[in-house]
Amino acid sequence: MAKLDRSRRKFIAAVISLLGGAFFLDKFLSPKVRSKKTLLTVAKAEIPIHGALVYKEARVAIIREGDVIYALNLVCTHLGCTVNVTPTELICPCHGSSFDRQGKVLKGPADRSLLRYRVEAHGDFYEVVV
Repeated sequence: MAKLDRSRRKFIAAVISLLGGAFFLDKFLSPKVRSKKTLLTVAKAEIPIHGALVYKEARVAIIREGDVIYALNLVCTHLGCTVNVTPTELICPCHGSSFDRQGKVLKGPADRSLLRYRVEAHGDFYEVVV
């Protein structure tokens, strides 16, 4: 009878270990589903043609060039200052980096382009999605 108890305990321990291992394998080997997060919602009529809407609190600019609409993160890639938007370019007031209207570096010390967000149309609104 004692031999039977030991084998039953081993079996239960093996089942628990197997289930625990399967849980951790599933957790680490399954692909991560990235949920989209809406950063801003803007009415379509508000964005001027060949213009930009700047949201200083969110540090985002929504830029429209004809039919193309995109959003840029206004955090300078050099040291994190908030970039100013002008009609022709985006300029960092801290160290003088400048970017074109697509966010590409024109003049350093910044060496990377500004982060670009996706803009999705939903009815009468645009959503800036991170």
